[in-house]
Amino acid sequence: MASPRNIDSLLRKWDFRPGEVNARLLKTRSGREVLQMRIDMGVVQMETDLRPDGQRPNGAETYYDYLVGEVIREGGGFRLTKEQCFESDREFIQFYQRRLCWLSLREYRRAARDADHSLAFMDFVREHSPDEEWTLSHEQYRPFVLFHRVQASALAALQDDGPETAIGEINSGLARFRDLFARYDALEQYADDELVKRLEEMRESVRQRYDVGRTLDEQLAEAVKAENYELAAKIRDQIRRSEEVGIENRTDSRS
Repeated sequence: MASPRNIDSLLRKWDFRPGEVNARLLKTRSGREVLQMRIDMGVVQMETDLRPDGQRPNGAETYYDYLVGEVIREGGGFRLTKEQCFESDREFIQFYQRRLCWLSLREYRRAARDADHSLAFMDFVREHSPDEEWTLSHEQYRPFVLFHRVQASALAALQDDGPETAIGEINSGLARFRDLFARYDALEQYADDELVKRLEEMRESVRQRYDVGRTLDEQLAEAVKAENYELAAKIRDQIRRSEEVGIENRTDSRS
């Protein structure tokens, strides 16, 4: 019987760096893409799609998808059991670890996708949690996950579509933050929140680096707020024309 292979040689060639996310993307001998993260005493390997551990819980693509199916079968009164809470937490941690790796590798679209999964799962937990304490144990992390989502989508937009689109992503994210604070009757804390400030600083950094003034979307919001509807209509026309040009340019680049 062959002895199990150890990973001594792998660990010797890949030093652990404390305080950093040590990640890499590579292909196996079969050509399958995998994501690896170096931890203090070993290596974590993850799949790049669906569940990071590669499992299909009860035949579903993720545990979240499985639970959604359970709600469909059992109805709106569905409540998570102790075992289901445990399995949900496992999936939250797996997606968190992979999201950190994607951000480290500047795979921003993939990081945003994983953040969206976690946020949707948090919505599910809030609706079907067995008790308030367990709900709050997850809701406390929602701002952090949302921050990652906005950060990733803005950086992806900066890479693919330009600074104005990136600023639009940040503004949309800040609006989601404001809605979150409003949900918990904490709007007075919004302006001083550290994550909100970091997103605002990111937006102004993009604005300065790429010499971008007020975007069309920002000008439109200001015109509507001032009830200057004639100006708002003109800005909407500009936005529509710029979107049409963008679609034409993308079509030409694929031809």
